[in-house]
Amino acid sequence: MLEGLGAETHVVVTRAAERTFAEEISPDALPRLRARAPHWHEVGEIGAAIASGSFQTCGMIVAPCSMRTLAAVAYCQADTLLTRAADVHLKERRPLVLMARETPLHLGHLRAMTAATEAGAIVMPPTPAFYLRPENVEAIIDQIARRAIDLLHAFRLLTRPWGGEREAETGMRTRTD
Repeated sequence: MLEGLGAETHVVVTRAAERTFAEEISPDALPRLRARAPHWHEVGEIGAAIASGSFQTCGMIVAPCSMRTLAAVAYCQADTLLTRAADVHLKERRPLVLMARETPLHLGHLRAMTAATEAGAIVMPPTPAFYLRPENVEAIIDQIARRAIDLLHAFRLLTRPWGGEREAETGMRTRTD
């Protein structure tokens, strides 16, 4: 999706994410992603350009974001390329979207989410917009990805804004999602 917008993308995949790809998508999902990724970085490659504040970006999306990664970002544990790049986004005041996917949440998760938010991150659980009446899982995934990209505020709006009753009353389209 991002390549269609002309975005230069850089991909970092943690060891846990490698397992998630294999179990939740398919065993060949990670090799397929790697083949499509224009810039692939190993998680231990702490000296990569994306770990520097001088490397300009329009933002960063961590998807999915484990609670381990969210807590590392929230509490400045920049010990991998992923968490260092996220830390750079916070210190440079660039958009950082953390798509936390754990459920249910305990108090430690909620506190880490609060700390990440206070540091400037956007915590966005990948919650489907059922009001759009998605027809299949792919439509749900597409909507969630578009919403995350919209939070970077770098491209034209990709999601259909909620119109609801307010639009009908005023004749104006408002964005309230």
